[in-house]
Amino acid sequence: MQGRHFLQIPGPSPIPDRILRAIAMPIIDHRSAEFAELGNCVLDGCKDVFKTKQPVIIFPSSGTGAWEAAIVNTLSPRDKVLMVETGHFATLWKQIATRFGLEVDFVPGDWRHGADPAAIEAKLLEDKSHSIKAVMVVHNETSTGATSRIAEIRQSIDAAKHPALFMVDTISSLASVDYRHDEWKVDVTVSGSQKGLMLPPGLGFNAISEKALTASKDNKMPRSFWDWQEMLKHNNAGFFPYTPATNLLFGLKEALEMLKEEGFDNVFARHKRLATACRAAVEAWGLEVLCQNPAEQSPVLTGVLMPPGHDADRFRKITLEKYNVSLGSGLGKVAGKVFRIGHLGECNELSLLGALSGVEMGLVAAGVPHRGGGVDAAMAVFEDKQRINRTER
Repeated sequence: MQGRHFLQIPGPSPIPDRILRAIAMPIIDHRSAEFAELGNCVLDGCKDVFKTKQPVIIFPSSGTGAWEAAIVNTLSPRDKVLMVETGHFATLWKQIATRFGLEVDFVPGDWRHGADPAAIEAKLLEDKSHSIKAVMVVHNETSTGATSRIAEIRQSIDAAKHPALFMVDTISSLASVDYRHDEWKVDVTVSGSQKGLMLPPGLGFNAISEKALTASKDNKMPRSFWDWQEMLKHNNAGFFPYTPATNLLFGLKEALEMLKEEGFDNVFARHKRLATACRAAVEAWGLEVLCQNPAEQSPVLTGVLMPPGHDADRFRKITLEKYNVSLGSGLGKVAGKVFRIGHLGECNELSLLGALSGVEMGLVAAGVPHRGGGVDAAMAVFEDKQRINRTER
């Protein structure tokens, strides 16, 4: 098929040419002074993305590996943890916790909202013996398009005067949604390379607090590959205890530079602007956004409910074949009921409008009942933003 493929899934996101060129650098000796310069650059640069002064550890892994690293470095078998069912990925993290012998209190959810700070506070207040060792929350639930209010959850933990560690998955939110590891007193922030950082899959991250680092010295969970202590020992000199994903680190250096050039506030504002336009299109089509709370609707993606009797995967297949647009599938409980439009990473107004045009034509081709005018509604959002900016100048 001729022309540009519209990869509009919520990650892996499209990779900018600058990053592709950086990754294509010749391989270098990972024990050399040249590599140490690269290692120190990315290890320090990642602190700006997480908004922390504490260490950020980089694993050659997916985000799933970073989930596991957060668990095995801080907790012990039979520890109790509090998690919230916000969607498919929260459920997967819970499954990993269970496999490591943790007792999981999994607060049920409807997959249409983020984690409820009040419900977390109530659970912690009930825990008079402080048997809960960690509160574990997904910031941006990629399967639903709901973003949990991490600052408010931190306030709930503090209000309950509970000593539990606070762990947050930012795999699909980091570098796209405002996030503050230090300010929100998060103990372990988990992330991955293939979303807002605009890299291929293959790097997993743990940003860690002093409290988490202390816990890692006494917990009883076995680990080798994921061991923070071994990582930090080598990271101090810019190296890694085993062969790192060298060329992905070249790409990470370029990604950090691109984010710095745009400015984080501008990056976050761009994602919000794209999300507002996307939801305006969905509303104009007469379809329903999966996330029901406007305050929690994700800047990264929009989950869209199909009308009853219509299969989301059939619609996605037709749209891909006719218009070369890849849309995210429904996962877990919402499989076949939802499609997801990603608007993260290297995405701008024209990219999104092109994708929305494909979606609107795909709805027609698949015989999905809807109203026209979704693309016009998205354009109107962008035009209003431009008008406001001109007025402010």
